[in-house]
Amino acid sequence: MNTRTDTLSVTAPADSGLLPRLIRQFITLCTQLPNTLLAFVARFSIAAVFWKSGQTKVQGIEIDLVNREFTLGWPRLSDSVVDLFRDEYRLPVIPPEIAATMAAFAEHFFPVLILLGIATRLSALALLGMTITIQLFVYPDAYPTHGTWAAVLLYLMVHGPGKLSLDHWIARRYQ
Repeated sequence: MNTRTDTLSVTAPADSGLLPRLIRQFITLCTQLPNTLLAFVARFSIAAVFWKSGQTKVQGIEIDLVNREFTLGWPRLSDSVVDLFRDEYRLPVIPPEIAATMAAFAEHFFPVLILLGIATRLSALALLGMTITIQLFVYPDAYPTHGTWAAVLLYLMVHGPGKLSLDHWIARRYQ
């Protein structure tokens, strides 16, 4: 019987080369990004995507952040949006008039909530449901875009809106 024990080093010796050190420093720097920053960028970005889509469906609300223009009239569906839902989108079960109204409402209401950071997780869930519906029934070949939206929405559902949000303020106030 051999009493000698051979041991293998579980960890490799640290490579002190420049490239491995730079990679480790970069990874460390990336892990230091605060959730609040990531959540704010995610909230702003996904809200903009859905808000802009909603703007194509209605007349009466116009916000142009670049030119700092804001027009608010009584919102109503655009003339062609119901035709779009009837002829191109063709959702099952829901009549095009109802689907168009629901989509226009959701694409304005939930992005505002997400941007403010109030009911963020529920709003993200609602927009995720909308994203899945669009992917399955409207544009099945647009999975790269919808996958990106879903990833951002899932991030918000899992990690929340961050500290720069009404959700955070409310939670701190009532704890």
